Amino acid sequence: MKLVLVVACALIDADGRVLLAQRPAGKAMAGLWEFPGGKVEAGERPEETLIRELDEELGIAVKEPCLAPLTFASHAYADFHLLMPLFVCRRWDGIVAAREHAALAWVRPNKLRDYPMPEADIPLIPHLTGLLL
Repeated sequence: MKLVLVVACALIDADGRVLLAQRPAGKAMAGLWEFPGGKVEAGERPEETLIRELDEELGIAVKEPCLAPLTFASHAYADFHLLMPLFVCRRWDGIVAAREHAALAWVRPNKLRDYPMPEADIPLIPHLTGLLL
């Protein structure tokens, strides 16, 4: 089974809310909500991937020292195994905008389970709520 390394980021605003991004129509798992991020490219470190992806997807600039590793998910899908480190970020430059997602939502930690997510993202929720509540 192919191993896929994807990195995700929980952006946390000044009010303690977490950003969720809705996958657009036409992509796998369309309509589900996820933590922004993306696939780690060859020769790229996870932090470099997040800096690139957050710029491409949300139009924000993040500095590497502002990315703090929190936990990771390991999940077997039907045709690949996903390994997904989750970083937390509380500081960035720019205004968050949906460049590649159908929608964005700033969500209180105790409401994260109200948003349908890919199976791999769900086990990350308790770590975030433990950090923020």
